[in-house]
Amino acid sequence: MLRYSMTLVVVLALGAGVASADVYKFTDEKGNVLYTDKPATLPAQRLNVQSQKTDVVEVQQRQKAEMERLQAASQTRQQNATQQADQRAADELTAKDKADRCIKARERYDSYMNSQRLYQTDANGERKYLSDEELTSARASAKASMEELCK
Repeated sequence: MLRYSMTLVVVLALGAGVASADVYKFTDEKGNVLYTDKPATLPAQRLNVQSQKTDVVEVQQRQKAEMERLQAASQTRQQNATQQADQRAADELTAKDKADRCIKARERYDSYMNSQRLYQTDANGERKYLSDEELTSARASAKASMEELCK
C-alpha cells in the first residue's frame, strides 16, 4: 500500500510539471504563416514549445489582488470626484458671497453719495451727525471698499 501511494505521488508530481506538445509552423498556399498541432502540409517546422499547467490557487490569488486594486482605484476616483464637486460648490458659494458683498458695497457708496447728511449711532443710541470732513472721508472709504470688493 505504501509503495502504491509513493508511486502515485511520483506520477502526480511528474504530471504537474512541464507539459510539452508538438507545435508546427507552416505556410499555407496563400502565404500565411500558421501554427498548429496538425500541419496541413508536411514541409512544416517543428517548434519546441513547453507549457505548464495552470496553478488554480495562484490564478485566484492574482484575480483577488487585481479586484482589490480595481476597487481601491474606483474608491479613489469616487473620492476625488466628491472632493471636486465639493470644491466647485465652495467656489460657487464664494463667488455668490463676493457678488453679494459687492452689491452691498455699491448700495452703501450710492447712499453715501446721494445723502446730504450722514450720522452714526453711538453707544447710547443717539445719532451723531458727521461733519463735512467726516462725510468726505466716509465717502472715500465707501468708494475704496466698493472698488476692492467689486474687482
